[in-house]
Amino acid sequence: MPLPPSLSPEQRQDALAKAAQARRARAELKEKLKMGSVHLAQLLDQADGDDTIAKMKVLAVLESLPGVGKVKARRTMEEIGISDTRRVRGLGAQQRQALLEAFPSPARG
Repeated sequence: MPLPPSLSPEQRQDALAKAAQARRARAELKEKLKMGSVHLAQLLDQADGDDTIAKMKVLAVLESLPGVGKVKARRTMEEIGISDTRRVRGLGAQQRQALLEAFPSPARG
């Protein structure tokens, strides 16, 4: 197995800080999804320009939706034909459309 690249202490610290910030951003996004302040359609629209969203696993995103648990998320992904390890960036147009049909955004009124 190849060894990881050797980093200076400063490079290692920078990498750890960057990773921690990305985790916080993903956790914040999942919380916003759960609370309903961000909808799946908005998240998918933002994914093209936001690396943090693009690197999120689709399964984690779906599990964060209100009323969607692990079983429903996995079952829906299986029906659509999306791998459990797929990230938002890797979704095709038809897969995105199928997800939006399976989990429609609530109507605003």
